[in-house]
Amino acid sequence: MGRGPLADDGGAGRVLIPRRFNGPPASANGGYASGLVARYIRGPAEVSLRSPPPLDTALEIKRTEDGRIHLCHRELLVAEGGPADPLDVEPPVRPTVAEAREALRRHPWRSARHPFSDCYVCGIGRHDGLGLHFGDLPRDPTMTAALLVADATIPHDDRGILPEIAWGALDCPSYVPALWSYDRPALLAWMHAELHEPIPLGEPIVACGWPLEAEGRKQYTASALLAADGRVLARARHIWVRPRAVAG
Repeated sequence: MGRGPLADDGGAGRVLIPRRFNGPPASANGGYASGLVARYIRGPAEVSLRSPPPLDTALEIKRTEDGRIHLCHRELLVAEGGPADPLDVEPPVRPTVAEAREALRRHPWRSARHPFSDCYVCGIGRHDGLGLHFGDLPRDPTMTAALLVADATIPHDDRGILPEIAWGALDCPSYVPALWSYDRPALLAWMHAELHEPIPLGEPIVACGWPLEAEGRKQYTASALLAADGRVLARARHIWVRPRAVAG
């Protein structure tokens, strides 16, 4: 789904991530920032986050000679991305709208503060965000699910929510229950996403995430956005990295 700048546009540009789109309190939601990079790439894209994306700060988009996209804050590389193969991940089960609504009530930090409590995408403390308060799925507790019903306050065009918002919606539900028991949250390091269809306003969309494998401090996960009939609208793979201090 091509939206926004594409790979044959100019070689550079500037973007700014408004404070509204934070993940941790002082930096951008990782999926949103990755989606900004992906707007300059045609088709499926993979993006590596190299440092916390700053908010309300002019960032430079640079295109390298080999066609990769760099997002930079002065001389600091914030993120880099490029074209990727189509994804082949499929949800182990496809939660229904009713199951996603139930999972919202099972959000693990509903009654306690958490470093992501004010995240634009999933933060329980936000009344101006996406409201993806994911919880574990009762019929497969290794998975997460959440419900998205986007309204006109969500950045969108005449086809649906903007691509970077869709990338954000694919990000947070991929923080699967296997990561919940650690003292400090894991950080999103890499994301590979493919948007198949527009994500419309006003319709119930199921977001779900599931684990793939673990390797030391790394947790590999996947996620999908599903229409009410179970059709896959978007999908992604992720790498989450636990801080060394909490590695088992």
